[in-house]
Amino acid sequence: MFWLRVMTWLSLKLGRSASRVVLYGIAGYFLAFAPTARRMSRRYLQRVLPAGSTPAEVGWAALFRHFLAFASVVHDRVYLVNDRFDLFDIRIHNQALIEAVLADGRGAFLIGAHLGSFEVLRAVGRRQPGLRIAMAMYEENARKINAALAAINPNAHQDIIALGHIDSMMQLHDLLAQGTVVGMLGDRSLGKDDTSDVDFLGAPAALPLGPFRMAAIMKRPVLFMTGLYRGGNRYDIHFETLADFSAVAPRGRSLAVAAAMTNYAALLERFCRAAPFNWFNFFDFWQARASRRPLAATQSP
Repeated sequence: MFWLRVMTWLSLKLGRSASRVVLYGIAGYFLAFAPTARRMSRRYLQRVLPAGSTPAEVGWAALFRHFLAFASVVHDRVYLVNDRFDLFDIRIHNQALIEAVLADGRGAFLIGAHLGSFEVLRAVGRRQPGLRIAMAMYEENARKINAALAAINPNAHQDIIALGHIDSMMQLHDLLAQGTVVGMLGDRSLGKDDTSDVDFLGAPAALPLGPFRMAAIMKRPVLFMTGLYRGGNRYDIHFETLADFSAVAPRGRSLAVAAAMTNYAALLERFCRAAPFNWFNFFDFWQARASRRPLAATQSP
């Protein structure tokens, strides 16, 4: 937190262009002294870059570019949380989808990933009066996010629902009833989460069932969202239709969740290939997990 506050102060005092010089040193540091992240970056890039890429082709330059993209997105969070949207060229694709959610008034789920920037979604809120977004996450992550927001901007307010409490589902239900969009990240699970294997970049990957089960129980539509960093000051926000559980009967919930997860993995792969250096899961995403199960074997909650 101390260094985050220092970096925030420097970034706001020096400005975005001047303070970006530090990012090259940060990327170089991780390239030199983070062997696990370096190894996982290479494994991922071999999967996502054009067919035929070899370890030699995914060399130091590609790894450095990957780390630099991550550092750039984290750095830009300082300005996005402080509402400095004037510094960025943000383009929104399929905006009509989020407008339809607002017009419906029943709320919806927005499932993203550790792909690009989720904070850039704040720009959509600025352009869409009445759009309220709450994040649903586990309590430990909620504490970390709140601490980071306080370090970046003590006045920043973000609705965060900590999962795992008795009243968590009631809070989510109430927010959705008010037309709130509930955001979740669907590409990372904790050790005890139920997961299912879904084909992603040519191999089975364990994705958490929780976000999709929650949307099915709440009978709400689900959109996919990603804010891709395109270099310089440009971000592309993409919305895609993911699933609609509004009319799904309990008996059909399992199949509907399976279809939504398959669609999610396909969209995630599509945008990873479109912007390969935006993927920020620096661990073995395809490793074996004890909690894995075939997607077809999932049961209705």
